[in-house]
Amino acid sequence: MHIAVAGNIGSGKTTLTGLLANHYKWDAHYEDVDDNPYLNDFYDDMQRWSFNLQVYFLNSRFNQVLEIRKSGKTVIQDRTIYEDAHIFAPNLHSMGLMSSRDFDNYFALFKLMSSLVEPPDLLIYLRASVPTLVNQIQKRGRDYENTIRLDYLTHLNKRYEEWINTYDLGKLLILDVNNLNFQDNLKDLSFIIDRIDAEIHGLF
Repeated sequence: MHIAVAGNIGSGKTTLTGLLANHYKWDAHYEDVDDNPYLNDFYDDMQRWSFNLQVYFLNSRFNQVLEIRKSGKTVIQDRTIYEDAHIFAPNLHSMGLMSSRDFDNYFALFKLMSSLVEPPDLLIYLRASVPTLVNQIQKRGRDYENTIRLDYLTHLNKRYEEWINTYDLGKLLILDVNNLNFQDNLKDLSFIIDRIDAEIHGLF
């Protein structure tokens, strides 16, 4: 089974992925942030490095999905291949940070790759307001994230909502994390686990 966690930067995807992997004894596949050779450059000069960064993420996540399906295990994945193509790349394009030529090339690559992989059995979407995202980003204190602009996060949030409203590739669980502190509050985590149990039992 393939479970995936989707959400904006700072919504708590990685934290929740780890907590759920631990609870259910699932294998966890995380976003390749630490080893990403483009991330620092991208935040310094988005226009120059946007295409390189998006292709790197696309390739990384495509390989992840192939591995997940090949493994035969239940795996929880931090961020999906769809978010790059429906949210991050078009956002960069509309902000003038990725050329139309690069975006068209990128999207053609995504269409080919996504046609070769199956969507997750369950998608968990973490909905968060911009103030919640900013608070979380500041709390974790990653250097390269200090320069993220508010308008950038706001545009991403809008695109996330548009994508989720039309998502029809499989089961979807939406969690409003503005009032959920699943990292420090066991009651909140239990609430999420109960919701996931209900969805998973509906998969069989």
